[in-house]
Amino acid sequence: MSTADQSPAARRRGRRPAGQDTRAALLTAARDVFTESGYEGATVRAIAARAGVDAAMVNHWFGGKEGLFAQAVLKLPFDPQIMVTTLLEGGLDGLGARVVRQFVTTWDATSGGTFPALVRSLASHDQAAAGLRDFLVKHILGHIVDRIQADEPHLRTNLCASQLIGIGMARYVAKFDPFASADVETLVAAIGPTLQRYLTGDLGLTDQP
Repeated sequence: MSTADQSPAARRRGRRPAGQDTRAALLTAARDVFTESGYEGATVRAIAARAGVDAAMVNHWFGGKEGLFAQAVLKLPFDPQIMVTTLLEGGLDGLGARVVRQFVTTWDATSGGTFPALVRSLASHDQAAAGLRDFLVKHILGHIVDRIQADEPHLRTNLCASQLIGIGMARYVAKFDPFASADVETLVAAIGPTLQRYLTGDLGLTDQP
C-alpha cells in the first residue's frame, strides 16, 4: 500500500522516524492541551492527536498522562539557583521590584508559560499543587528569604508566593484588563513595594503570649 493510500490515522500510528521528535512533539502538545483543559480535562488521546502520533507513544515515552504532565508542565523554564543569585546581586534595596520584574518578564515571554496549566489543574491534581508550591516556595522564594536571613521566613515566603500567584492569575488566566495588558514597569512600580515589605519590612505581627 502506498503512503498516499493510507488513512491519516494509519500514517500517525507508531513512532515517527526520529524518536526524540515524537517525544518533543508530545511535550509541546501536552503543554497546550493541559493549559487549555487542565489535568482532568486533558486526555491522552487528545494530546497524541495534537502531536500527530499514536496514543501508545504517551505510555512509551512517559509511562502515561501523569508522567507526561510532570515533564511537560512542572519542568522549570530556568535554573532556580541562578535566578536566586541574580535577584540578590543588587542587595536588599529594590529586591521586591526585581522579583516582580523577573517573573513578569519571564512569564510574558511565553504568555504565562505553563502557569495557566498549573492553575487550571490545581483543584483536581495534587501534583499540580505540589509543583506550583515547589516552583515558587521551595525553589525560588524560600531560598531568597533564607539568604537575606529574614524573620518569620515561612510566613514571608508564603506572602510573596501569594502575590506572584495573584499576578499570574490576573494576567494570564483571568486576563483582567488593564492589569493583563499593562507594561512590565507599571506592574513593578505598583507591586514591587508590597513584595519588598513582605520580604524585608514590618509585617505588623504582635507577640504571641
